[in-house]
Amino acid sequence: MTSPFRSATTLTTASRTDTEGAFTAVIDSTWTIGPKVHGGTMLAVCAAAATAQLDDDLQPLAVSVSYLSAPDPGEVHLTTIVRKRGKQVSHVDVEMTQGDRVAVRAVVTLGRADTDTPRHEVPSPLASMPAEPPSDAQLIGGDHPMARIVHVAKGCEMRIDANSAHFLTGQQGESEVRMWVRPRPDDEADVDTAVLFALMTGDICAPVTMNRGLFGWAPTVQLTAYLRKHPAPGWLRVEASSTVIGGTWFEEDHLVLDSTGAVVVQSRQLAMVPR
Repeated sequence: MTSPFRSATTLTTASRTDTEGAFTAVIDSTWTIGPKVHGGTMLAVCAAAATAQLDDDLQPLAVSVSYLSAPDPGEVHLTTIVRKRGKQVSHVDVEMTQGDRVAVRAVVTLGRADTDTPRHEVPSPLASMPAEPPSDAQLIGGDHPMARIVHVAKGCEMRIDANSAHFLTGQQGESEVRMWVRPRPDDEADVDTAVLFALMTGDICAPVTMNRGLFGWAPTVQLTAYLRKHPAPGWLRVEASSTVIGGTWFEEDHLVLDSTGAVVVQSRQLAMVPR
């Protein structure tokens, strides 16, 4: 497929009024980590539902998601409630369910992303990362050990910076992992899908706990992602990092730059340390 992410975020309308709506989506097994649907993909689908409910030219600027259960790939149902409809800022609540279980509750803030040059910007070390993956970047696919779990790599291009992913060689290092990610051609060409894909990459990296020798499922409890700018075509540079890995909880921040070096997505999640 040349547009697998657009397929995952395409909604069928079940019902809609000015203030409430019901939609369905089918999330393919491509968009899973292990057997369960990827959290960033669920965030993007909720953002798509909020956008569809308003049916105007606003984009999802902030998406705050609480994860209640982990759905299987397949059909999910989404209900929306408009909390505020404004000229510059609107707010929509979204609930995703599968069967009789609530999987996700999301609050989506919609508006228009910045298009001008920033008035002030603190330089990020991520800007020194090559705009395109170099020859020694590892492709996540085929026989790569991550490909058996990170199925989302089948729906996009993913390269990992082995110099930051110390866990790949059985070593420990800083709680920071870097990657390059790019959507499929038709997903990249469609502006709305490219925006949703960029939001999804706010949860794309392997848990940084792995660099500290902590392996296993690191379930996300809450995730908030911000869209700062529409991504330019090309590779996205992604950095995940953590400042405090506690006994039970850790935070993980994602910073996403596009091919021009512009900040397009920032995110923070609260997750549980693997047992």
